[in-house]
Amino acid sequence: MDYINATSKYDPWKMLGCLFMIQVLMALVGRSLAPLGPLFEADLSLSKTQIGMLPAALFLGQALVSIPAGLLVDRAGTKKMLLLLTFCLGLSFASLSFSSFYPLILFLIMVGGFGYGAMHSASNRGVIYWFPVRRRGTAMGIKQTGITAGSAMAALILLPLATQWGWRPVLLIASCLLIVMGFIIFKIYEEPRPIESESPAGTAENILSSIKYLIKNRLYLMVSISAMALNGSQMILNTYIVLFTYEVHAIPLVAAGILLVISEVGGSIGRIVWGIVSDTLFRGNRIIVLVIIAIISSISALTLFSLPAGTSFEIFVPIVFVFGFCISGFNGIWMNAVTEYVPEKLAGSASGFSIMLGSWGVIIGPLIFGLIVDTGSYQTGWFVLFLVLLLITGLLIWILFLSDRQPANGE
Repeated sequence: MDYINATSKYDPWKMLGCLFMIQVLMALVGRSLAPLGPLFEADLSLSKTQIGMLPAALFLGQALVSIPAGLLVDRAGTKKMLLLLTFCLGLSFASLSFSSFYPLILFLIMVGGFGYGAMHSASNRGVIYWFPVRRRGTAMGIKQTGITAGSAMAALILLPLATQWGWRPVLLIASCLLIVMGFIIFKIYEEPRPIESESPAGTAENILSSIKYLIKNRLYLMVSISAMALNGSQMILNTYIVLFTYEVHAIPLVAAGILLVISEVGGSIGRIVWGIVSDTLFRGNRIIVLVIIAIISSISALTLFSLPAGTSFEIFVPIVFVFGFCISGFNGIWMNAVTEYVPEKLAGSASGFSIMLGSWGVIIGPLIFGLIVDTGSYQTGWFVLFLVLLLITGLLIWILFLSDRQPANGE
């Protein structure tokens, strides 16, 4: 498919910059739950399991909205969705800053998850439509880096401010910033216009047909299932690394937050590096990159399990960097893998359905890990995570074996 992107006004890299910035701001707000977790815990007297339910609520919203959002993105396009989704997340988290009722907090976080989750399909569609396959891995990696960059900024900026002024005013200001910047980016971003026409995606018949096609696509489905465990592992690291190092290893809270920043910086670098590696070294083979990521991530989880209590900050730095480089760096590869197993006209639907499946790992993972910690120990949790990642490595190797038999784009 050919696209009009030849003028400076419609420069694909300028549009990628818009998508990157919106991902940064969405993650700054949505992913603030992990670094601010200890402050939520102290203010609301929460258990570790209840802390795990905060990101679980966000990603439950993401799971619920992913399929309809993907279909809506295919019909309405990226530009309109940018404005709608920034308002959805910004308003819900701004309201959250005024609440002390835990069930209401979970509900508002879930509503915010509608905006946070749907943004993935909207921004993924932008990358798919602006960039050819040979540049898509790098472009998707750069765009996905916005998520880890925003998460790192939440730990680096919001956590220190919240320890001084409280999490409520800090979260309110961040939410208002998201709304304002969402409107600005909406005015800047342009929609690429396909030269060939596309059939509408919004009829009931087309919706059911799209979902049926995706479910029957075996490799697409297997990659999405693998993403459940990888997403869950990523959110376990993000949610509990601060609490783990603060409570078990007596690392000061702000320094523990820096470890989350280091993990997210590693993830930001990983999303670009893994995209370049898959585009160049492995010539677009996304699955072999996911195998490597799963292997290194499993070793990282085993390393955290093995560390004795009181391990110093300096020892944690390379461990969390490598862990983040892999487990927070896989998302662009995942998004490219699933969209390249289906026709381009289903890119939004494929992203949405895969994100829905992957979100269940994020919903369940932190809850199970928190329950293990409440009833046992962090060490047991890290060891269970190691075993899960080993199983996923085996599944990805199987996908790699089968993938040679199915052509790209589901044709």
